Amino acid sequence: MKKLLIAITSFALAAPLLVAAPAMAQNSQQDKMKQCNADAAGKKGDERKAFMSSCLKKDQPAKPATQQDKMKQCNADAAGKKGDERKAFMSSCLKKDK
Repeated sequence: MKKLLIAITSFALAAPLLVAAPAMAQNSQQDKMKQCNADAAGKKGDERKAFMSSCLKKDQPAKPATQQDKMKQCNADAAGKKGDERKAFMSSCLKKDK
């Protein structure tokens, strides 16, 4: 009976900690989303999508960018450029961080 009472008391003391950890992590993610949304003001379309993606991924372990990821980011950054200007920009953008 004594062991059961100790187990129940231990659980009662630890339960708030088990509930608080996910809630704190969720609030942190919500705060991050709010901040990224505020920083993305004025951006539209692919530019906004690329910005939000990179903003929300900050503070996570960096993974090496694949060629496809680099292409998506460079395309978003090249919005509004045409012809030779776009071609030169894409070339230099894709060569970065090799």
